[in-house]
Amino acid sequence: MGAVPVSVRIPGSLLPSDGRFGCGPSKVRPAALFGLAGTGRAYMGTSHRQAGVRSVVASIRTGLGDLFGLPDGYEVVLGVGGSSAFWDAAAFCLVEQRSQHLSFGEFGAKFAAVVSSAPFVSAEVIESPPGTHGALEGRAGVDLYAHPHNETSTGVAMAPARPSGADADALMCVDGTSAAGGLRLDASAVDVYYFAPQKGFASDGGLWLALCSPRAVARLERVKASGRWVPPSLDLSLALENSRLDQTNNTPALATLFLLDDQLRWMLGHGGLEWAASRCDASAEALYGWAESSSYAAPFVAKPDDRSHVVGTVDLDEAVPYTEVCRVLRDNGIVDIEPYRKLGRNQLRVGMFPAVEPADVAALTACIDYVVERL
Repeated sequence: MGAVPVSVRIPGSLLPSDGRFGCGPSKVRPAALFGLAGTGRAYMGTSHRQAGVRSVVASIRTGLGDLFGLPDGYEVVLGVGGSSAFWDAAAFCLVEQRSQHLSFGEFGAKFAAVVSSAPFVSAEVIESPPGTHGALEGRAGVDLYAHPHNETSTGVAMAPARPSGADADALMCVDGTSAAGGLRLDASAVDVYYFAPQKGFASDGGLWLALCSPRAVARLERVKASGRWVPPSLDLSLALENSRLDQTNNTPALATLFLLDDQLRWMLGHGGLEWAASRCDASAEALYGWAESSSYAAPFVAKPDDRSHVVGTVDLDEAVPYTEVCRVLRDNGIVDIEPYRKLGRNQLRVGMFPAVEPADVAALTACIDYVVERL
């Protein structure tokens, strides 16, 4: 017979105010949910081609421009599907001949795989072990450079920067899926910054958004004019055309749009991206500070400058199985801190997005200690 699971009841005084620490879908603020419910019959179940929903899309596009301080000429484009759909769209519409990708986790690897398998373009992939990141290498003939701003699977962050030696018209295409809204960004350093709203923007899935420079817009228009066939659902020129009308080409999830807009208003109302990133800084300080001083835990990412402030990964001693720790925490209402499934490590992965209270991250570490002492 197997061992009987240990039951541990954590004192209420130690528990966080909200036990959701997932890395996507992430914590949604209760106030946003109440706001959505409060719309009654005036929003949900109405046409996305009419003013009621289009006004929300317009608010999102304006809000993202304000949050990221977009330079003149940049446009906010959105479409149905998440980041996975955008990888397909980028392969069709943004890569002309050859791209270069940094692969240092699941998300970067997936985009690289999409382009590598496309028969009409080619890709160069620079891989580095999980927990680290490589560097882009400027090469003649590479027309798009790509890497994650934050690798959701490993907790490695990398600030976007154009590689020296790159062709003048090469695009920088950066995956901000788990970084957007929580990590600082110089928008002028990227041509395409794409993300989904179910992480830093405390919404739900089913949507992609992209901040596009004038060069990126010119690229997708040029590829379209070249005669390359593109599935309409992945056609970024159609997405751009509809975004300019404050709508999506296909029917979006209205709740996702509402929650995204509510989160944007909340961020902007408190000080914008710097305020949001500072909250994530405080959460990261609590998590990594605890791990560094722990006798049984340690930050997975060795270099402090590479440690993400939105997705924290912490290795546990083999004598402390994450499965048991997570089981007991879940019994106490603390959920979704299991490691990324394909990484296969005995570790915890903690979402520290702007909606998560830094004090709750500190409370989480105290709860982990309490549980481990009793296991």
